[in-house]
Amino acid sequence: MSAAGPALAHLGALDGLAARDTPAARLDPRVKTLAAIAYVAVVASFGRGDALRLVPLAAWPVALGALGDVPWRPVLLRLALASPFALGVAAFEPLLDRAPALAVAGVTVSAGTVAFATILLKFALALSGALVLVATTGFDAMCAGLERLGAPRLLVAQLLLLYRYLFVLSEEAARLWRAHALRSPDRPRPTARLGATLLGQLLLRTLARGERLHAAMRCRGFDGTVKLVRRARLSRADLAFGAATAALLAGCRFGHLPAALQRLL
Repeated sequence: MSAAGPALAHLGALDGLAARDTPAARLDPRVKTLAAIAYVAVVASFGRGDALRLVPLAAWPVALGALGDVPWRPVLLRLALASPFALGVAAFEPLLDRAPALAVAGVTVSAGTVAFATILLKFALALSGALVLVATTGFDAMCAGLERLGAPRLLVAQLLLLYRYLFVLSEEAARLWRAHALRSPDRPRPTARLGATLLGQLLLRTLARGERLHAAMRCRGFDGTVKLVRRARLSRADLAFGAATAALLAGCRFGHLPAALQRLL
């Protein structure tokens, strides 16, 4: 828990990368958002024994990250931080299904092991795609793209405000954590009783600051509608990116690229 403060303080590090002028950042947010939604849907559509068929789908986040000059270290770090959730879901698969599925170099691999690898691959591909999308688009532009695609304005406003208030929560949590570390240097981790007190203080401080922010927004004329920058039309680069994404997803979903490559070799 000692790294909780810095982790929360750098919550928007990937979002800040989208402000750079890169080929990926110049693409229309609608195209990138729609492509990411389709990508995650295709990743989720594969069965529990399709680990090999998922591998070519790694080309999409890698290509988008290359177009956006995204450093992979923060992406991999966030994947590692979230990996315990996927490991918890997939951990019992090798124990529950021990039926032989395939043989690799003379070693029999069980169906549960294949399912374990499939779950981890799905998690890594879907989350890396979402992280790269944020790093090349920015959350505000993503919400603008969702609104242009027909998402309800109220939903878009809720997403934007939720995202902004996550930073309020993270800043207050970082302040409380620093205060505890300075006042109790011999106790890097709070006790259960003190932790409950800190959580209560965090809730009260966050609510109070949120009310002040809302009052400031109302004073500046906020009427419940978030004003977003809109782009008029799609460019050739947008259409090319959308077509390439569609071709990749169709090829991976309806074909078996690893088997086809093996036959060619």
